[in-house]
Amino acid sequence: MKQECYDITGMTCASCSAAVERVTRKMEGVQESNVNLATNKMTITYDESKVSPEDIIGRVEKAGFGAALEQIKEKEQEKEEKLEQEEAQHKIRQRVIGSIIFAVPLLYISMGHMLPFELPLPRILSMEENPFNYALAQLLLTVVVLIFGRKFYIVGFKTLFHGHPNMDSLVAIGTGSAFLYSLVMTIRIPFDAHAVHSLYYESAAVVVTLVMLGKYFESKSKGKTSEAIRKLMELAPDTAVRLKEGKEEEIPVEQVNKGDVLLVRPGSKIPLDGIVVRGVSSVDESMLTGESIPVEKETGAEVIGGSINYNGALEMEVTHTGKDTTLAKIIRLMEEAQGRKAPISKMADVVAGYFVPAVLVIAVLAAVIWAVTGHPISFVLKIFVSVLVIACPCALGLATPTAIMVGTGLGASHGILIKSGEALEITHKAQAVVLDKTGTVTEGKPKVVQVISKTRSREELLWMAGACEVPSEHPLGKAIVEAAREQRGKLPACEEFSSITGQGIHAVLEGKSFWIGNAKLLKEKNFSAKDLEKEAEEIAAKGQTPMFVVIDGVLEGIISVADTVKETSRSAIDKIKKAGIKVYMLTGDNRRTAEYIGSQVHADEVIAEVLPQDKAAVVQKLQQEGKTVLMVGDGINDAPALAQADIGVAIGSGSDIAMESSDVVLMRSDLEDVYRAIKLSKATIRNIKENLFWAFAFNSCGIPVAAGLLYAFGGPLLNPMIAGLAMSFSSVFVVSNALRLKRLKL
Repeated sequence: MKQECYDITGMTCASCSAAVERVTRKMEGVQESNVNLATNKMTITYDESKVSPEDIIGRVEKAGFGAALEQIKEKEQEKEEKLEQEEAQHKIRQRVIGSIIFAVPLLYISMGHMLPFELPLPRILSMEENPFNYALAQLLLTVVVLIFGRKFYIVGFKTLFHGHPNMDSLVAIGTGSAFLYSLVMTIRIPFDAHAVHSLYYESAAVVVTLVMLGKYFESKSKGKTSEAIRKLMELAPDTAVRLKEGKEEEIPVEQVNKGDVLLVRPGSKIPLDGIVVRGVSSVDESMLTGESIPVEKETGAEVIGGSINYNGALEMEVTHTGKDTTLAKIIRLMEEAQGRKAPISKMADVVAGYFVPAVLVIAVLAAVIWAVTGHPISFVLKIFVSVLVIACPCALGLATPTAIMVGTGLGASHGILIKSGEALEITHKAQAVVLDKTGTVTEGKPKVVQVISKTRSREELLWMAGACEVPSEHPLGKAIVEAAREQRGKLPACEEFSSITGQGIHAVLEGKSFWIGNAKLLKEKNFSAKDLEKEAEEIAAKGQTPMFVVIDGVLEGIISVADTVKETSRSAIDKIKKAGIKVYMLTGDNRRTAEYIGSQVHADEVIAEVLPQDKAAVVQKLQQEGKTVLMVGDGINDAPALAQADIGVAIGSGSDIAMESSDVVLMRSDLEDVYRAIKLSKATIRNIKENLFWAFAFNSCGIPVAAGLLYAFGGPLLNPMIAGLAMSFSSVFVVSNALRLKRLKL
């Protein structure tokens, strides 16, 4: 079996993606086909002995869509694609604005006389004195609006003719029928002035304008998956410095081969994966591994492409190039995860696939029945148009987007940015919440949590250590400096300073010799830790880092530095668990640190020492167990897991990559907002179901009445004017119901 990814064009809603899936799954030799509407991509698994890419493309095109085998994109191609997307957004915005500009005067002309205070019109457009001019002005304005919304008609009728009508088909048929009926009435005006009372141009124009506006907001909310992948690609440098025969040469990364020796200067990015063959330095791998503290590297240590070398020059032998690097694997994992279809049901579009044919059949049957019973053509036409106008998809089309717009707006006011309607729909289904530890459960920034001193006061020991660490660039040293400054403010300058990579620092302050560092430093300098050995073990047992302070050769104390748990993490996890959701804490940290923090915050399960690839695998395993997974993270190393999860949530203080890969962004870096997002999702989905129920119930009752059911038993006949008003009422009801969400307390 072979798996390929195709770019699909021409899709506008879930019924389109369902149609592409349906026609491709019916092909002999196709095992599986998943279409992702958000990315416009199809991932298909097939037997290449029975099916070829040409066959697949041909079948998709026959269904009315476009298909092309996805190509590996370079950075420049990604930039061009982004510009094309921005240009498309700009064009949609222009069409919406243009439509509104012409719809407003149309409403003024057609509806102004219905208000208690009749709006003035020039005599040339007076309905009583110049009915034809009155109708002609509306016709011209409506034609312009329909031109702006022509895509609804092109796509709607195209999909209808291919046998899978979508929301565009509903818009096209409903507004098209109203327009054609009004056009017929306009032609009749010179012969029958009363025909001027049967114009419904404004219904066609306003519905097109509103739906177009909804489409614009929908397109604006789609996740920018390509940007996330592009930023990941930009992590790796374009060039590398290769050492060959004792000489340095700068070459493109693509020309580097496995086994080449590269020079990585301080402050430079490591080009590819490899092993250090010479040099000692600290490397920031936080954007790839999630570790907040730089990792010490020496001969024999592995380094990852895309990470940043800090303070020492390194010579490394390349072990992986191209698609085999860790960064490339992360990118590939993201693409594969995003290629899988999210388990979301677009109720309105699914029902619309049956609703449109049913309405057409009812309209035709009603017209035929009344025609064969001897009623005039004008009567039959009224019946036909009334059925289609009252079945206009405005309420159906607004049921979901209005609730989503209100829900996402409410979330934004609470610092919860939900990037798509799909994300809002699925968040409430979460059965497992996976939390990345660093920067999510914890602050992501080392802090001094304890000071132990043998002979001096704790304040004095911290003050002296802080003064010695001022020149240090190491995060642990900076944490000590920050704590000392918070305590005493300005710190004195030390007379001498030197950094010992991987161990600590040496400084001279007020004539005293200070050694501050880890256990490696004590061992290297033959300092005894016997007096504070028990305390050091207790600190390590908590997952904290003991920084030993030696003054003039004597161990004087320990400063414990750790990445502290956020104040709200424990209460937030308790609330999530109370909602019946299991909480997993995931981290690349050592098990001792992870389990200690996990116990502090009451996580149900702790999974430690995992690589970026493993994080996505953990999420996938939970999904295979049948769970709907919500993943919360903040770093690039979380991006594949965020993409793999049914819903990805990025902490606001995290990396741009994590935010782009996620479906929800928490601006306040507060896990309480994860619980609030779930609560908001539940309320919004309930509101959407209410809207859909009323929209369909209204149509179910209105269509028989429009077809003449009451008239057949001596009741009134529903003309298109009343049908249009009824349709408008159903829309107002749906919008009003959606606005109730604003009163929800998060």
